[in-house]
Amino acid sequence: MTDSRQTIAQIKAALQETPSNESVQMWRQDARTGVQKLIAQYDKRQEKYAEMSKAFNQRLSFEQTAWAQGQRLAGVDEVGRGPLAGPVVAAAVVIDETFDLLAVHDSKQLTEKKRLALDAQIKAEVVDYAFGVIDAQTIDEVNIYEASRIAMKQAIEQLTVSIDGLVIDAMTVDLPLPQEKLIKGDDRSISIGAASILAKNYRDQLMVQYDQEYPGYGFAHNAGYGTKEHLNGLKTLGASPIHRKTFAPVKSYV
Repeated sequence: MTDSRQTIAQIKAALQETPSNESVQMWRQDARTGVQKLIAQYDKRQEKYAEMSKAFNQRLSFEQTAWAQGQRLAGVDEVGRGPLAGPVVAAAVVIDETFDLLAVHDSKQLTEKKRLALDAQIKAEVVDYAFGVIDAQTIDEVNIYEASRIAMKQAIEQLTVSIDGLVIDAMTVDLPLPQEKLIKGDDRSISIGAASILAKNYRDQLMVQYDQEYPGYGFAHNAGYGTKEHLNGLKTLGASPIHRKTFAPVKSYV
């Protein structure tokens, strides 16, 4: 008599999709060791998904409060305060109730591969996004903190949709809008987390371009941070036009 049960390979393929509860319950009764291993793996994936969903919803609390009042927030974050070279870049992101990318988090907690993969997905799902870029010369003129605030303001003003308030990572900007200043905001707000990812990717791409224009510092690899390769380049070549000349040790090579 032929065994009409699905093969283990067929069950594995089905579990990778979205199987019905009826099918999963049927496979739980399957005594084959291979099937039970697949069910155990499936349960772990479901548990991880539930945890991610819970964390995602917790980080949506600020946005959900605004949506309940018929308002729209922009999440704002910046990257590039610490490097010795290159601009500071800010991003402003507006999301709505349809945004469902569970993997969105503080960019510093994501691998480069994951961060880059999320870039296009975020841009496709958000209501709007925009960038602000402040160059090294301006950073030297006004200091890095003020430059970060200017970049954030620039990004917000570049948005094409109207907003009712802001959630910002650890600072405020000079705009007549209600603002929620959140310490570690990129870990507490989905829209700030999305902004941190877009800003990081945008700045990294700029530094790759600068590496071609000003070779010898390793900008494509270090994004302007003070790595050994970068410091050796400074000693050999001196400061480039995109170096922050008020930052140590750059000012020693000006």
